Amino acid sequence: MGKAHRAKLLVPIALTGVVGLALAGCTESASNPTSTALKGQTVNISGGITGSEADALQKSFEPLEKATGIKVVYTGDKSFEGNIVTKVTGGSAPDIAIVPQPGLLHSLIDTGQVKPGDSVTAAEVDKNWSKDWKNYGTYKGTFYAAPMLANVKGFIWYSPTSFKKWGVSVPKTWGELLTLTATIQQKTGKAPWCAGFASGAASGWPGTDWIEDLVLRDSGPQVYDQWIANKVKFTSPQIKSAFDEVGKILLNPKYVNAGFGDVKSINSTAFADVAAKVADGSCPLTHQASFLSSNFLTVKNASGQTPTVAPDGDVYAFVMPGISEGSKTIEGGGEFVTRFSDNAAVKRVVQYMGTPEFANTRVKLGGVISANKNADPSLASSQFLQDAMKLMQDPNTVFRFDASDLMPATVGSGSFWKGMVDWVDGKPTNTVLANIQAGYQN
Repeated sequence: MGKAHRAKLLVPIALTGVVGLALAGCTESASNPTSTALKGQTVNISGGITGSEADALQKSFEPLEKATGIKVVYTGDKSFEGNIVTKVTGGSAPDIAIVPQPGLLHSLIDTGQVKPGDSVTAAEVDKNWSKDWKNYGTYKGTFYAAPMLANVKGFIWYSPTSFKKWGVSVPKTWGELLTLTATIQQKTGKAPWCAGFASGAASGWPGTDWIEDLVLRDSGPQVYDQWIANKVKFTSPQIKSAFDEVGKILLNPKYVNAGFGDVKSINSTAFADVAAKVADGSCPLTHQASFLSSNFLTVKNASGQTPTVAPDGDVYAFVMPGISEGSKTIEGGGEFVTRFSDNAAVKRVVQYMGTPEFANTRVKLGGVISANKNADPSLASSQFLQDAMKLMQDPNTVFRFDASDLMPATVGSGSFWKGMVDWVDGKPTNTVLANIQAGYQN
């Protein structure tokens, strides 16, 4: 779920001033007027980002507002993904939408209301993002949407302090991860893993990330791409193998669900709630994206303090290893900025959102990373996020977008999500796989 990432770097000195100069220095034209021409105009943005992250996003527009006089108003909607197509087709589209899934972006474009990306935005994306990222914002040969923020999926969160106490180390292969799991269970007599699949109407999506990680790392990017294109079926051996491997952890009553209950409690546990159990030491291991780092800011460790996210701290994370050692292959997600208006102020806001200046401003505010390859990872709010951002920017990293976000909605956010819930509830794997595949016929 899109709830994904890659050089070198802008010096973060007098950042706001640099942004102001960069924005104010643009020449006047029909598509890119001077600040005076835009002063006093309001641009409304809608997206699924809420809470403190929404506050930080709103603050990220302050340099643009100061330089141009545009007023940007962001409104977060927890049900954005389910509401936005209806709003657009009903004539209530915002000026700009922040879309977390390429599949949803395609649905919006199919309404005929989305405006193609202008030449200035396209140039910013060409300069600052990889071709893959531009391709995710392109549909039927036309570029529509600039990337915004990103997240790396497939991290295993753990306690460095506990690892030291138990005399164990970060595994380098999937087999070593299974051995580590057994070792922790033997040393503690308790389940080593916690997981939460509950997410309202989107329940099940955290489970799809487990499967996608294993398919990508075990079978490789080519099979992963064929799977997304429905050339490799859910009923194919490569996908069943991923389910079988993940099941060695998630379906094993000795291994889950630390701090919450049994295997079936995975479906009733909110995906973000695992952070508190990892922080206080009751859950040694959990699988979740880089964005879980922001959840550790609101929970307490065993001493009642905010946990330290660091290699020698209360909490840290490593990329879930593959079957073989050493591959820099990661899955991730991200958001895309698309507009429904040709207004000059709206275009200017979208153009700004594709720049390193916007990425640096938002990253510096904490809790997120960007795949903008000219943004500065040293501005990220923790060493973990700095490392995650560098991984995204590394040209040797093989990156693939979240598979369920690229599949048709009847599958990716339909039968696949539901299938993960059914699987945890005990439905046989072959039946689950057949049911997920049937989503293509709906």
